[in-house]
Amino acid sequence: MALKVLRALDKAKVQYYHFKAIVIAGMGMFTDAYDLFCFPPVMTLIGRIYYDRSDNKIDNYDVSPVAASTMWGIVYLGTAIGQVVSGFLGDRVGRKRVYGFALVLMVAGSIGCGFSVGKSRSYVLASLGFFRFVMGVGIGGDYPLSATIMSEFANQKTRGAFIAAVFSMQGFGILGSSVVTMAVCQAFNKLAHNPLPGAPTPTEADLAWRVILMAGAVPAVLTFYWRMMMPETARYTALVAQDAWQAAKDMERVLDVPLHEITGEDPFPNTHPTSAPSLQPPSLPSYRLFSRTFLHHHGIDLFASSVSWFLVDVVFYSSNLFQSRVYESYLPKPENLNAFQAAYRVARLQALVALCSTIPGYFFTVALIDRIGRIKIQSMGFFFMAVLFISLAIHYDHYQKQHTDVVFLLLYGSVYFFANFGPNTTTFIIPAELFPARFRASCNGIAGAIGKLGAILGAIGFVWATQEKEHNGYHKKGLRAALLILGSICLGGLLVTIMFTKETMGRSLEENETSAN
Repeated sequence: MALKVLRALDKAKVQYYHFKAIVIAGMGMFTDAYDLFCFPPVMTLIGRIYYDRSDNKIDNYDVSPVAASTMWGIVYLGTAIGQVVSGFLGDRVGRKRVYGFALVLMVAGSIGCGFSVGKSRSYVLASLGFFRFVMGVGIGGDYPLSATIMSEFANQKTRGAFIAAVFSMQGFGILGSSVVTMAVCQAFNKLAHNPLPGAPTPTEADLAWRVILMAGAVPAVLTFYWRMMMPETARYTALVAQDAWQAAKDMERVLDVPLHEITGEDPFPNTHPTSAPSLQPPSLPSYRLFSRTFLHHHGIDLFASSVSWFLVDVVFYSSNLFQSRVYESYLPKPENLNAFQAAYRVARLQALVALCSTIPGYFFTVALIDRIGRIKIQSMGFFFMAVLFISLAIHYDHYQKQHTDVVFLLLYGSVYFFANFGPNTTTFIIPAELFPARFRASCNGIAGAIGKLGAILGAIGFVWATQEKEHNGYHKKGLRAALLILGSICLGGLLVTIMFTKETMGRSLEENETSAN
């Protein structure tokens, strides 16, 4: 039976190819994070170049709320579309075929962003928005396929850690984008001979932001060949394509395991056997995605995965994209910096948060997810994020008066730790483990797309909630209310996790599927 092939995969020892698969799939997540999180400092440069000082509406971005909202929303819209489409195609034509195409879109979008052209800011922003949408579709395509491929290659014992390790490359992508941005800004600042604050923005700044965006294509290009050389996952080949023999051959090649150990029988001849009873795949379930039978077996799982992902993305992306607004009392005023220094400031802040909070959170998840389980980590993350946001909101006035109060910095930084040692990582993992092979990528893509709708809501909402200047008091009130709302959203995520989400630790993918029946 094909199940022998899958049991051999579940029991396989950790080998070189597992780590190779983590790097190959993880570089996609690295590129995703780079492309998304290099944009806050890029927006700072764009604002200094294409907006007059009289147009300033946002201290850190210097662009209008409409333009900022559009730039954030359009890439997340593309990501949501890419997640649904690539998930659907990944279940029908194969994970590998769609995987490479998603990478091509990311490369094309990144390079295209750098070549955004026009004689006015309207044309530049319109072309930039178009290429960001293309890039977003590629980013979205990478999400369900990376999770699904890693879950289907991993063994049963360390599956959670392997998928978490793939996702943890986002933290390094954030760090990488910050490092590249700081290096580019420093180089161009020297090239422009350190222009004084308030002086006209040097023409070199228009090249600087393009270089930063185009650099996001480099890691994707470097891994394209290896993605194309990856075999199709054994589970897709055996259970969806109904070719258990090819699945066994692929496993023999990548895991360096003799074929007879995989099949449990004597080695077969080199020719493809037409009647090997032990390799006949089980019949596929007859029901379709979103049929009554599917909803009966998996509807609650899809609901829990989607709602949890939606709630955490509202919190995670709004907090990440606008963290400099929260920290602004502790940073140099933008008007005291030239364009390169202002962008450098935003990138440096992102790098510090990634090093001190975001990346450690990922590491804790990788180390503990197969020991304490997905549900405990997700519940704990939502709980502590809620406590932190509510505490920050209640004592916001006190923290703002004490500009040297490190407690505020530590509390807000801890949000990122518990997001990644919590629901931001587990919502990526759980949908890749709960659903049948023929629906796995589709369901992961659907859950992720609903999550990105939360990212759109969070990003756009925070642009408008914090757009006004401090002198009229609205910024402070808006930000305080936003922190309370984020805390309440985290409590909602905790409730959904406890009531509806299933634990997937310690069981094979097939056991998780049957447990829902």
